[in-house]
Amino acid sequence: MEEKKQGLEYFSTPQKLFVGYTLAILVDLTVLNLLEEYWHYVNISSFTVSLGAAILLQLLLKLSIGLEHRLAAYFKTKPGTAPKIYRGVSTYIILVGSKFVMLGAIDVVFGDAVSFSGPWNGIMAFFVVVFVILIAETIVGKIYRALGDD
Repeated sequence: MEEKKQGLEYFSTPQKLFVGYTLAILVDLTVLNLLEEYWHYVNISSFTVSLGAAILLQLLLKLSIGLEHRLAAYFKTKPGTAPKIYRGVSTYIILVGSKFVMLGAIDVVFGDAVSFSGPWNGIMAFFVVVFVILIAETIVGKIYRALGDD
């Protein structure tokens, strides 16, 4: 009888994506709830709302990062200095501007159920939330990959 193989390489791409996105959403959910509990600039009305916000943030983060990567790849194919400048400027606009889009989407979808306060009408608090989420996802990803090294 052949042994059942259990390595990640034996999972299908959809399975890998499901596990990856689920883990990322759980990291986002944890960050949101910890900041809501311990930082007065983040207020979320319920766990259910924070789960919805985590899913929305994950979707919008992946879309903005994907857009930035596609645009960067386009400019990398172009010769000269101008495309390098365009790449830098477009990256900045997408990575910073997308945070305002995310903040607006959260406001439209959740209204007063999710609020960020503090400096610059909560914009700084929201940026902190997003950067802490990205840092936490990076740390969890590094741990995950390190556990896979045999």
